[in-house]
Amino acid sequence: MTVLAVCIVAAVPAGVAISRDLIEVIVTNFPDPQQIRGTVEVEGPIRQATLVVKRDLVVSPVQANDTNRWIDAGTIVTDGFPFMVLSLNGVVKGQVNRSGTVGAVLIPEDDSVMRAFDLNGQLQFPLEVTAPSVSSSSPYFASQSVRFPVAFPHYHVWLYNSSDKTVNVSLFAYLTGG
Repeated sequence: MTVLAVCIVAAVPAGVAISRDLIEVIVTNFPDPQQIRGTVEVEGPIRQATLVVKRDLVVSPVQANDTNRWIDAGTIVTDGFPFMVLSLNGVVKGQVNRSGTVGAVLIPEDDSVMRAFDLNGQLQFPLEVTAPSVSSSSPYFASQSVRFPVAFPHYHVWLYNSSDKTVNVSLFAYLTGG
């Protein structure tokens, strides 16, 4: 009996249903959403975060409200990451007579936002991290790490230093998916 069943199944051509019940089948053809040509490779784990570091930036004394004199530290590309964790550390060059705060302010590189900053010193959608402990008690200082939602694909970095001595700072921007 089993030999007969195996022979019947083997004799039925591939793709032919042997059931007598009708089954409704709906076929939807989607257009090709992406054309991929060539070789596609993924080596190692897929990264969901990256660290961007701006190292050894020299920041002369400039008050937090004097945006015309802030130190330009370039751009951070945040496209594709929903969150960013900012951290700031550094060292004072010399003896501090007047303690102060060192800060990094990131503003979106959008035409209207940059125009408001350039013409009026107005900060729109700023992300800021500060190290308030710049004093003569220690030449080294650091901020707390602060997590921000990312709302723009590029941010411009500006630095200020309200102490009376030049400082050397590094800004760490950890871009992450969660």
